[in-house]
Amino acid sequence: MVNKQGQTRLAKYFAEFLTTDERRALEGEVVRKCLSRTDKQCSFYEHRQYKIVYRRYASLFFMIGVDDDENELAVLEFIHCFVEVLDKHFGQVCELDIMNEPEMVHYILDEMLLNGQIVDTNKANILEPVQLLEQVTT
Repeated sequence: MVNKQGQTRLAKYFAEFLTTDERRALEGEVVRKCLSRTDKQCSFYEHRQYKIVYRRYASLFFMIGVDDDENELAVLEFIHCFVEVLDKHFGQVCELDIMNEPEMVHYILDEMLLNGQIVDTNKANILEPVQLLEQVTT
């Protein structure tokens, strides 16, 4: 997840074979390409051995790199679901919410993904443990 200036606000990798420098370089290439694309272009493209699926919400770009076996439309729907869950939790999520509570955003993402695979998209199921966690911490 990056803002319009290309600053990374959230990153999660499931490919263990990439070094930190390789991740940084790949991330920079993908971000520059996504930011340079127009609104009239489709929301996915091929980059190296990955398919990049992205979607812009206000000032944030949500980007996911997947292999050739993944369905691009399903990934777009996952991004939309993730944003809806963030909206429901934060109440109109914005960049500051993500910057101020990155642990919560990662926790929500972890509720939806397991080892890079989508395991749940039911908003109530995802937010239930999040709400329980917040009750314990307050």
